[in-house]
Amino acid sequence: MSLKRPGADIAPDSPAQVSSRMPEVKKIQFDVAGRYTVVLRASARCARAARGVSAIRRGVLRLGACCALASAPGLLLLPSTAQAAGTASDAGAAAPGLAPESQGFREAAARERDAETLQSLTDEGRLLLSRDRVELPAYEYCSMSVAAAERGDFRDSINAAARALVVAERTDNADLAALSKRDLAIAYSYAGDLEDAQKYAQQALASHPKAPEQVFAPANKVLGDVALRRGDAPGALAAYDEAMLTASPRYRPFVQLSIANAQIAIGDTAAARQTLEAASPPPSADLAPAYGRIEGKLLLAEGKPAEALKVYQAQLAGGATSDANYDNLWVHEGIGRAYLALGDKEHARQAFLQAVDDSEKIRARFRSDEFKTGLFGDTQGVFEEAIALTVDAGDYEAAWNLSERSRARALLDVVRNRVETGVDNQQLNGMVPTLQAVRDALKPNEAIVEYHSLPKTLVVWVIRKDGLSGHTLPLARADIDSAVTDVRNAIVHRRPAAITYGDKLYQLLIAPLALRSDERLVIVPHGPLHYLPFQALHGPNGFLIEQHAIALEPSASIALQLEARRQQVASNLVAFGNPQIAPQFALPGAQAEVEGIAPLFASKALFLQSAATRAQFRESAPAGRVLHVATHAEADTIDPLHSRILLAPANQPADGPDSLLALDVYNLKLNNVSLVTLSACETGLGRIASGDEILGFTRAFFYAGATSLIVSMWPVADESTAITMRTFYSQLSQGKEAIDAMRAAQLAVMKEPRFAHPFFWAPFDLMGGWRLSIARGI
Repeated sequence: MSLKRPGADIAPDSPAQVSSRMPEVKKIQFDVAGRYTVVLRASARCARAARGVSAIRRGVLRLGACCALASAPGLLLLPSTAQAAGTASDAGAAAPGLAPESQGFREAAARERDAETLQSLTDEGRLLLSRDRVELPAYEYCSMSVAAAERGDFRDSINAAARALVVAERTDNADLAALSKRDLAIAYSYAGDLEDAQKYAQQALASHPKAPEQVFAPANKVLGDVALRRGDAPGALAAYDEAMLTASPRYRPFVQLSIANAQIAIGDTAAARQTLEAASPPPSADLAPAYGRIEGKLLLAEGKPAEALKVYQAQLAGGATSDANYDNLWVHEGIGRAYLALGDKEHARQAFLQAVDDSEKIRARFRSDEFKTGLFGDTQGVFEEAIALTVDAGDYEAAWNLSERSRARALLDVVRNRVETGVDNQQLNGMVPTLQAVRDALKPNEAIVEYHSLPKTLVVWVIRKDGLSGHTLPLARADIDSAVTDVRNAIVHRRPAAITYGDKLYQLLIAPLALRSDERLVIVPHGPLHYLPFQALHGPNGFLIEQHAIALEPSASIALQLEARRQQVASNLVAFGNPQIAPQFALPGAQAEVEGIAPLFASKALFLQSAATRAQFRESAPAGRVLHVATHAEADTIDPLHSRILLAPANQPADGPDSLLALDVYNLKLNNVSLVTLSACETGLGRIASGDEILGFTRAFFYAGATSLIVSMWPVADESTAITMRTFYSQLSQGKEAIDAMRAAQLAVMKEPRFAHPFFWAPFDLMGGWRLSIARGI
């Protein structure tokens, strides 16, 4: 943990060094969320105040708002809300009879434009400092930022840098401001937000630090990394060359490896060879594996796969490092690529399968050395190669097993070491079941449709009680991105083109699968398909929801795990709605929604306005069998565990919302809660973990104990949402299973002429236990 004024190599200090510089502080303890407790030697204990409000890419109005997703690896790129909001003339393109975008929509667009700006971060830092009971020496916030980024806690890193920005502003400290902007550039780069990483790196380079090597080398390195990840190898080389001008001796090897990697990318193998030879031998044992990876990669680029194979095999034989499984993962990956270059697909497949095994043994959740060396290792890419080669060999069952394993690993990477009570691997991911176990769990009228998006193809498995059929569709991931973007934009803008785009995707994703009439579909999306409202796909016989009841699952493994939980529950509702925060946050429609569904339950507890607090949620939510939350909610695309539900603060008048984070939900005990409905803005959205699943509230509530979950995929309208919820709960109370009740609710809204557009009837997805029902009169 670094708690010193960072140097150019951004190295950590020991606790003893910290204490020597801060004699009034006995120790500083950090929790998994990045909050700190300062223990003073005078025996006073001062805990960090409640988490601050994160100023991120969020649209918080429940009615009419729309927010875009950030640009990051594995994320579907959607237009910004400023673009989505459109102009007055755009509103005319909406379906006839529909109202133009509301004032709330435009306000959300304005927040979108302001997100992650220097001003918004400074405002955030000011709020955070006001809630901290102890203000640390100025440069300690930079150290906190670097330490959080190194362990992968990106939002905590940004928040620490935001505090430093405020202190710099108060004290007119240009040096501290420069370091803060450097830290923001690093945090955003690690998080995959390339636009903001570039912005803050450029601002850092325009500053005037006391020690330029502490700022300019890391900032130029970030610019090089951004360019390389965008495919601009020449631009990367130019930035890396600038970094070398001020790099410290300790930082220089990282830049040299990045230069060699960029030279390989540009095809200049001679220059890469010269750079690697100039950098050899590795200055430390920790860097030796990275040097070996570059050497093997260079040999492959030089057209010497046999020599590359020998180099990789030698590394495997001598792999005595602090994390051999991690190093072996990339050695096996390199061996697989060498065999592919030699035309030996079977040995390549075996090597990639060994790499998959290595990946499942890795304890580390995040490795900043990947960014420091410019190698950007992606464990999901290893799974993709293994799946592609296994499908190519004709073994769809083994490929399905690999897909399930990849989903489990990606989630574990995000959550491990961040949940205060520790991670229960079994509850988090479940054991990947046998295909026969999955088939046995299905009814004759049910089918699991599971997708896995590869760079050039889409693999689909249709699993039924009577067997498995595998399909490889010629759909590149980039093309799926575009198609999903088209249909979502058309829906959010309420345009008639939504049906046209729905027709296109139906033909691509559904028609080739030969689905049976009226069978219930349990869909397991992948990559950009997580953002697709499958119910709104349109075929020859109408919308997909008119032909099939639909539920979504994070994976087949989780589907079976959730189906093993309670299936029929008591008619017991706990609901939160319209929390009292500030006038602009008022949600009278959400309150009416809660009050409208309450009579459908035999037992109910409603917490509205000032009673809808975070403390009340923690105390009362576990007592319900059905938990309904009608509030504002926000998806954090930088750090999904910081996605939040906005609740009323305990003290009124409110100075802002009291937020329940997804991270907090992991630590709740909701074992008696079977159904959670998040009737709020975009609660089903978040960040995709390298093409796995959306990480945010969805898995958090499943982990906490819930069986089924209803989430919204775009901002919802009050009237149509009220019809959806009343119909859904009414159907449940009559003994219908959740998957059929949701279909009935969506069809009921669709039949209303003014709500016939998918914007109104298709925003909600049922996830998890699709057979859940409510026992009558209990």
